[in-house]
Amino acid sequence: MPVLNRIAEFADEMKVWRQHLHANPELLFETKETAAFVTQRLEEFGVDEIHQGFAKNGVVAVIRGQADGPAIGLRADMDALPINEVRDLPYKSTKPGVMHACGHDGHTTMLLGAAKYLAETRNFAGNVVLLFQPAEEGGGGARVMLEEGVFERFGIAQVYAVHNWPGLPVGEIDTNSGPSMAAADQFDIHIKVNGAHAAWPHLSVDPIVVGSEMVLALQSVVSRTIDPHHAAVVSVTRFHCGNTYNVIPDKALLSGTVRTMEAEDREAIAKRIEQIVNGVAATHGAEVKLDYRFGYPATVNDPGATAFAHKVATDVVGAERASDAHAPQMGAEDFGYMLEKVPGNYAYVGVGDTAGLHHPEYDFEDAAAPIGASYFARLVEQAQPLNR
Repeated sequence: MPVLNRIAEFADEMKVWRQHLHANPELLFETKETAAFVTQRLEEFGVDEIHQGFAKNGVVAVIRGQADGPAIGLRADMDALPINEVRDLPYKSTKPGVMHACGHDGHTTMLLGAAKYLAETRNFAGNVVLLFQPAEEGGGGARVMLEEGVFERFGIAQVYAVHNWPGLPVGEIDTNSGPSMAAADQFDIHIKVNGAHAAWPHLSVDPIVVGSEMVLALQSVVSRTIDPHHAAVVSVTRFHCGNTYNVIPDKALLSGTVRTMEAEDREAIAKRIEQIVNGVAATHGAEVKLDYRFGYPATVNDPGATAFAHKVATDVVGAERASDAHAPQMGAEDFGYMLEKVPGNYAYVGVGDTAGLHHPEYDFEDAAAPIGASYFARLVEQAQPLNR
């Protein structure tokens, strides 16, 4: 049965929660209204503890089981994206230029649904710690919560999270062992030269030529630096230079992103980019400054936790609708910080044939929320059973 009977009984209520959250999106750490909504629901459910203010507007709740035991963490992200919603939904975003284009409204709803069920039934030992996190979309809210000691304070020994996945049918839950999402780094290359009139190019060093050679050289980084069996991406996504027809400019800016699954590849690519940038600049006599920033780490699922998560998914949706062979994705997710601290798993919950993530027409499929909530609930009940 994909949905626990009790959760199915309040599925319509979950739909109301989700659509309210969709209509009231907030960015990064500024999830004040969302946190207030979450807190109000948790108070209604009768959870044992509610702690506010983690990573500014994060919410942590504790539900105690019926016997002593360890603590398991369940995490949902709450923030939206700076995207203008284009669909005219009844619950369309009320904030121009901000929308839930990644389904975090659905993730929050799933965890609220699990909280309501677990607070009523308490069919588990130990504690479940609910982590409602802000600022996944570029702010690193997970890292901030960890720096504030959330795992140590609540004794979290393992942690789980989900992400909705367009294209995966509703009622399916997939995961994989090892790297699931990539590390995401960024770079800016500042080129400084002496400009000149375009009629006398010999009096200048052309930053467009310098930058173009860098772009082409960077295309060889993955193919000539990284093991062909490893996944990695180097993409130059911005090239700003000049503003008129007859002037060779005196500066240029190149920017881009690096995605890797393996820690050694991450270091190797950063080093190789530095070598290429400095080498091309020296060849042309240009000044260059490379600003390379390491961002989210890879999201790496623990093998044991993944085997357990797949078993739970199988129990919830059936063996034919649960997979432990989901292809690793080159997108990034700050849940990777949490998986660096304790064992855990990141899984994908199907939302059917929707627009893609971060698309202005995206909308979370409400039928998937009770399935995700049931999965969260069964993770707790099977990880920390009363009859252990």
